[in-house]
Amino acid sequence: MAKTKELSKDTRNKIVDLHQAGKTESAIGKQLGLKKSTVGAIIRKWRTYKTTDNLPRSGAPRKISPRGVKMITRTVSKNPRTTWGDLVNDLQRAGTKVTKPTISNTLCRQGLKSCSARHVPLLKPVHVQARLKFAREHLDDPEEDWENVIWSDETKIELFGKISTRRVWRTKNAELHPKNTIPPVKHGGGNIMLWGCFSAKGPGRLIRVKERMNGAMYREILRENLLPSARVLKMKRGCVFQHDNDPKHTARATKEWLRKKHLKVLEWPSQSPDLNPIENLWRELKVCVAQQQPQSITALEEICMEEWAKIPATVCENLVKTYRKCLTSVIANKGYITKY
Repeated sequence: MAKTKELSKDTRNKIVDLHQAGKTESAIGKQLGLKKSTVGAIIRKWRTYKTTDNLPRSGAPRKISPRGVKMITRTVSKNPRTTWGDLVNDLQRAGTKVTKPTISNTLCRQGLKSCSARHVPLLKPVHVQARLKFAREHLDDPEEDWENVIWSDETKIELFGKISTRRVWRTKNAELHPKNTIPPVKHGGGNIMLWGCFSAKGPGRLIRVKERMNGAMYREILRENLLPSARVLKMKRGCVFQHDNDPKHTARATKEWLRKKHLKVLEWPSQSPDLNPIENLWRELKVCVAQQQPQSITALEEICMEEWAKIPATVCENLVKTYRKCLTSVIANKGYITKY
């Protein structure tokens, strides 16, 4: 049955006016070109509610009962990896047949949304406790202490890592036009490994690591880049150096070298990339590089260096100023990975 067009408010009011003037439903219908049943419905509504405005409508009843809603909500709360298919089967066994979109909409009203699971480091109980210990011990450290820290890390940037998932706007039959396609490149087209550092005063040096890094190479990187960065950033003597617990970083020779250079090392909990604010700079760097679409490894390296040098000192300063929020989040999240 086709859906009829709703009468305008003026027409509904005119029906009531004619009715009050003593005209019959048939006469009103003929005058306005409406069915008698339509006129009668408007008049009855006015008699009952004293209005011709649309009243709140209840809509179709929910397919999933309140009990069913509680059941599927409890299921996904206990096991977030439960699939739509599993929920459909659970409800069907309970006597309710629904589709996946119905389940999705129902859970959405409960504040639950299907999202891609994040890839995070595997945390064992010992890692969780170490992270909590670090956060609690440093939560009340004054901001000046964090300003005297040089943060460091290594990262890998792929040539076509970000572009491979890019969306395009195109017309219906232009899917194969060169500007709307991405050439297939095996293994991401290659990648480069970078080492960098920064402090609250701005970015330090960024270099490309061209060979497989070992302890000796790492100490050479520190000698040629960490110390010059500390001078350029005007770090105080005895500044604190941060790096993770990679075996190259914790080797006895590396520890001895740092001691001779009067560099204190921040004791670092394992499996804690989210505690290192340089991760924010890596993320911004990768986005900027992807936007420029380098077509070769050489171009990729050049763009990385250019974009790193453009990072404002204020960005670095803000990352360090807000570091207490990061520690607070770790404590609130009971030691598990958090977003900084």
